[in-house]
Formats: sequence, C-alpha cells, structure tokens
Amino acid sequence: MGENQPESHQSSSIVTPFMEGSTAADVPAHQEDDTASSATRKRSHLLGANGQDREGSEPVDAGALSRALQGVERKTQSRERTPVGSPSRKRQRIYGDRFIPNRDGRDLQASFSLIPDNNSPTTPRTKKRTPHGELHFQRNEEANRTFSNLLQSELFNNTVPQPTPPTLSPDPAFPSSSHSTTINDPSRARTPPSGLPSSVLAPASLTPSTPHKNIFTYMSPQHHRNGSAHLTPSRTPQSRHGPNMNPHSDLYSVSPINYDSQRLLLSPKKAPRAVSKVPFKVLDAPDLADDFYLNLVDWGSSNILGVGLGSCVFMWNSATGRVTKLCDLQDDIVTSVSWIQRGSHVSIGTNKGLVQIWDAERCRRLRTMTGHSARVGALAWNDHILSSGSRDRLIFHRDVRQPEQWLRKLPGHKQEVCGLRWNGEDGQLASGGNDNKLMVWDKLNGTPLYKFSDHTAAVKAIAWSPHQHHLLASGGGTADRRIKFWNTQTGTCTSEVDTGSQVCNLAWSKNSNELVSTHGFSQNQIVVWKYPSMTQVASLTGHTYRVLYLAMSPDGQTVVTGAGDETLRFWKCFNKRQRDGIGGEALGSRMELSSVIR
Repeated sequence: MGENQPESHQSSSIVTPFMEGSTAADVPAHQEDDTASSATRKRSHLLGANGQDREGSEPVDAGALSRALQGVERKTQSRERTPVGSPSRKRQRIYGDRFIPNRDGRDLQASFSLIPDNNSPTTPRTKKRTPHGELHFQRNEEANRTFSNLLQSELFNNTVPQPTPPTLSPDPAFPSSSHSTTINDPSRARTPPSGLPSSVLAPASLTPSTPHKNIFTYMSPQHHRNGSAHLTPSRTPQSRHGPNMNPHSDLYSVSPINYDSQRLLLSPKKAPRAVSKVPFKVLDAPDLADDFYLNLVDWGSSNILGVGLGSCVFMWNSATGRVTKLCDLQDDIVTSVSWIQRGSHVSIGTNKGLVQIWDAERCRRLRTMTGHSARVGALAWNDHILSSGSRDRLIFHRDVRQPEQWLRKLPGHKQEVCGLRWNGEDGQLASGGNDNKLMVWDKLNGTPLYKFSDHTAAVKAIAWSPHQHHLLASGGGTADRRIKFWNTQTGTCTSEVDTGSQVCNLAWSKNSNELVSTHGFSQNQIVVWKYPSMTQVASLTGHTYRVLYLAMSPDGQTVVTGAGDETLRFWKCFNKRQRDGIGGEALGSRMELSSVIR
C-alpha cells in the first residue's frame, strides 16, 4: 500500500447524486405511468377471484399506494447501484482544548513497514561517540557534579541523611551520634525518639535518621525544644533578637536558591585544557618502516629531529626547517636512532647488529661497535653509557670513552628486546621484550632487580616519570592494550588502565604531570592522559597506520609521531613552563604546513 493510495472505506462512500437527493416530484412522466400501471396490477391481485373486494376491506387510495411503491423502488435501486458495502460507521471524535493524539486516517501497518532498519543506508548516521574523558565529556561531567552538589545543598544544607548501620542497636550504652553521620545539630529531631522503650522501636536498620526541617510545620526551633503544641508561633523567632542585619541572609535574597548555592554557582571553575586536534605540521617520510619493534625517530637536545628511512638517516632542523642527510649505509638498514642527552652525538643501530656513533654537526662517523648477532632495535643513553638491545635477546652496556666494544652483557630476555629506557636520576634501566617481560636493572648489574610478567603482549612502550622518583610506565601490545605504572623502589604495580588498543609508545610531559601514548590496532590514535587520575585530556587522530614512533621536543610542548603511512605529524600537546622565557611559539611559527623530509 503506497502513501497516495486511498483507503477502502473512502471509495465505498461514493454514491450517485441522484440516489442521494431525489424525490417523487423529480420522477419523469413515463416512469410515473409505469409505476401507476404496476400499482393497478398489484391492486387487482388484492381483489378476490370474482373481482370484488375482500370482506371488511376498505377501498385503497391509488395515490398513496403509488407513492409507497415508488419509495420501495428507490431503495432497491440504491442498493443495486452501490459498488461495495456501505462504509462502517465510526464514532465522530469530539476534541476539547487539550491535544489528544488521533490515529484516524493513518495506516499504522504501512508506517511501521516504512521504518528503515538500523543497517539501512537511509538511516541517518549517528555521530560516533568519542572516548570517555574528551573535552565535552569533561564539561558534562563537571556540570553534573555541580548540579548534584547544588541539589544536595538545597535539600539538606549541611546535614545529609545516612542510613543507620545494621549492627547498631538502640542500646543507650552507644552514643547518640553513632546513629547518623550528620552534623551534630541540637535542633535536629532524631529518629527513633529516645524516650520510647527499645521493645517498641523498630529495628535500627528500618529507621534511618533524617534531619528535621520546618517544611510542613511552621514551628520555630525554640517552640520545638519546649514541646509546645502550637504549630504557628505568635511571632517570628527573629523578632526576639531584633532585626536580621546579615546581608547574606535568605530573608533578603531575591534568588530562588540559598546563599551557599549561589556562591557555589558563582565560584570560578577551572576550564579543561584545550588541545588542538589537528597537527600543525606534516612531513612526508618515504620508506618509514611499519615495524613495531624498531625505534626510528628521536628528537635531540639541539632541537634536531633524526629519522631513519631505509638505509639513510636524515636530520630536520626545527628552527630553520632545513633537512640534512646524515648518512647512507649502502648495504645495511637503519633499525634504531637515539640522541645523546646533551650534545650533538647520535647513535644508529643497524640490521646487521652494528652500533654506530655519529657527530651530527660535522656529519662524520666517530665509531662502529660490534657485539650483536642480529638487528639492534633499541638504544638508550645514560651520559657516556650507551645501552643496546637486539633481536639476539641480549643487552650490551657500552662505555663510549673506552676502546672496548662493550662493558657488560645482560642475558635476561627470551625474545627480541624492543624497548630500552634509562632513568638517570635513580640509575635504573628498564627493558621490554617480545617475551612479554618488563625488567628493571640497577645500574650496570648483570642480574635484573625486578622481572615483571603482568603484560600479556610485547612490551615496547617504556617511560620514566621526570616528576616522581621510581615511577615507571609501561604499555603492552595488541593482546594486552594496558598501561601499567610501577614503583621500582618496592617492585609493585600501583595502577593500570585499559586503553582499548595496542600501546606502541609512551612519553611523559616535561612541564606537567601528564603523559602521551601512541596506539596501533585498532584505532591508531594519540592520547594525552592526566596522571594519576588517567583521564583523557585529548585523543588525536590522523594517521591511517599504526603510530609506531614518538618523540618530544626539547621544550616539552610538541610531540612528533610517525606511522607506516610514511608521514610525520607534529602536535602541540603541552603548554610551556611558566618560568621559560622562550618556548614553542617561535618553533611553531617557523614550521610550514607541508614539507618533504627528502
């Protein structure tokens, strides 16, 4: 049934105009003759066989009989000309001044059939709900908390009723204040009353204490204490002590809420920090490997970004935007890049297991160190100590001032080492591997101080907090998806959060107690977290592949992310320090919106 097709009861009500409004005077003359002759025949049928009228019968008026027969004939013709049955009579609805929904003339079955399915393309797409903790969700939660506090203040003032614990009894040995957690108010009526014997009272759990308010009885507190039976006092309580001179009294308020609620609403609120959802710069990075176990991007203290692309290492100067080619390994592939904390030296790990040290200012190789039998995917500096982790499951400590190839060998992991981070202040090294293990090494000791097995996937994301001693954050791969926080002084896990996707990198903010994480399967997002509540400050998207690489600028305001989509994206995630006279404004203003790193 379509929308424009009429219903059956509408078509059945169609009749000819003649049948609706005809009378005896409208009948044609020839029809009258036929009617009169028919009436004569019927009259002869009523006579007896001898042609005489029946006994006791009176003569019939021919005109009246003719009119009666015409009426019967009209009714018969009316029934024959009606195409279908007459419409069903419906009670006419009479409406008043109120709106009452009316379903007359509406085909509910057809309307229901026209409702599109949820998966139908005609269904309007609903906006995808952003993850919990986004900026607008934070504002909604803050508004809900404010409303709850306001409602509580209006209903209960400073006395919020609490249920009595079921273990308490009306034994007078217990203090009266144990029946409630409200503020001790002498004018407050207690439930149950203390004057009744305990046998008459209901159980304590069935009689919660409620604050007394003069809502339904206009009894002053003074009369209530004296036990007066008069509900309406002869004069107001304030009149006994003179006029109320408090300008903040509710007596003089023109607002429907009390003064405490007004102060709550007018108190300044700290607005959530806004983070731009769009990167302010994008660089093309051809041949950037889509490999979870590599570390190919690092930002040095001299404000130069180093990136490993295939067999080459390129340097991008963030102040001038100039791109410089540092090296080309020819017959080898770059698998890791790491800058020294202070200075212009950069270390490069290769697919053949070599570790090279280069002077970035002169673009000159200083040294090549051996020791590993497989690719070197992780590098970490601690002053003059350079640590390297490899697919051969070993970690080497190297003193770059000495001629030896390595200083100490750490055989702890059972599979490839993919994460290394030094904590220079506490002298601890954290390592993560494809064996789902996170290990903490004390200084240059050959045995791990702690070996954590809580993660259920590879541990590449490792970061030490610059704001709190012995605080380590680690993230698991696709099968784990969690960020865990460890106290390396006690060897315990303090907290964790499920991110919902593969954790590829972690970095703490240098200016605030926040951290940023990059993710892979399945959302490919960058998330800024507030520690220790672990609420999301922002969730940034733009990469179409796993966000495998992360580095932070020296001023701590900008982070750069790299992915298998062969792009580097720069995000302004953090604010500068208050004491810093220079910051990221000059850095961001000199960066163009599009460029190619080579």
